[in-house]
Amino acid sequence: TWCWEATHARCDARLAELGLELPGPHPYPSPNRRACVRVGDIVFLSGHGTGRRAMPLGCRQFGKVGAEVSETEAYLCAKAVALTMIATLKAELGELDRVRRVIRLMGMVNGAPGFDRQFAVIDGASDLFHDLWGPEFGCHARAAVGVAELPRRAVLEIMGEFEVHPDR
Repeated sequence: TWCWEATHARCDARLAELGLELPGPHPYPSPNRRACVRVGDIVFLSGHGTGRRAMPLGCRQFGKVGAEVSETEAYLCAKAVALTMIATLKAELGELDRVRRVIRLMGMVNGAPGFDRQFAVIDGASDLFHDLWGPEFGCHARAAVGVAELPRRAVLEIMGEFEVHPDR
């Protein structure tokens, strides 16, 4: 059962079934930007990455994928970043059952020269959203690109767009 089929308590139960706990929401040190902005029924999440603080799931924070960080480790990083994105959504909306669907993700991977499996890395996030919200509402549009550098040498950064149920 995916959380779109039931209540907030069901989303928390589904996370527990997956063996996952939410960290705190993604911090932003400057008042000129936020972790997310809601426009109508769409929530736009800013880039959430591994470089600002210790990550859940014990994933690596820093390094280039394909040199210092393995593809398997980077996949776990994408899953951990997805958890911080979910925590941000919960902080913004109050309840995860307010999320109607995942619309789109944009994943940026700090890759070593020649690393070309960014899609496999960002699957860590896509797989978690699919597992949590199900095949209809967790499936999303996506881009996964390699970049030469990310702030603070982060392994990766992901932005997202989510549709939410209208305010009740």
